[in-house]
Amino acid sequence: MFKSLREDIAVIKERDPAARNTLEILLTYSSLKAIRAYRKAHWFYNHGFFTIARIISQHARNKTGIEIHPGAQIGKGLFIDHGMGVVIGETAIIGDNCLIYQGVTLGGTGKDKGKRHPTLGDNVLVGSGAKVLGPFKVGNNVKIAANAVVLNAIPDNCTAVGVPARIVKQNGEKVSEKKVTQEIDQIHIPDPVSQELCRLQHEINKLNKKIAQMNQAKDEL
Repeated sequence: MFKSLREDIAVIKERDPAARNTLEILLTYSSLKAIRAYRKAHWFYNHGFFTIARIISQHARNKTGIEIHPGAQIGKGLFIDHGMGVVIGETAIIGDNCLIYQGVTLGGTGKDKGKRHPTLGDNVLVGSGAKVLGPFKVGNNVKIAANAVVLNAIPDNCTAVGVPARIVKQNGEKVSEKKVTQEIDQIHIPDPVSQELCRLQHEINKLNKKIAQMNQAKDEL
């Protein structure tokens, strides 16, 4: 227990220049409190005490603003910077030495069963407000920009931005808009905003047709 605590504190000192000393980290860092509560809850979850595990995780959420389901699998060296609004789903898997900022969601789409949440490789950075949704893998050494919405797999050593997310850099080189890697198809990812606009336009067309029919019936009367 003390070894893992020392490791968690060392990660915060290494990654956060605002961290001044161990006492400050122990007393004020919500990331440390949330991760330690997760480890307790995860132990109960693995031993079949699901209700106790959820009570621990919900209590930690109320105290820290960080919601980590006790069923998630988290590797070593995770640092959640600031952390308010972070949500990590039940079947999410996080590799070693990952960095997650505030407002991040590792969630599902509501369409999948079983494995519903994403898998992050090692050394992944997820920017503030980003949403990673679905049971796919984000490779090692990936950077996801703030407010990006990732809906499909991302290969190793990439930088992804936008809604829906697209790869703009791979292995240190810029990726043209027309280039699509074999590991990820960015062309066929649905754009939720575009889909909603199309649906609304269809409804407007139906309403206009009904109004025209009512005006015609009125004129006939």
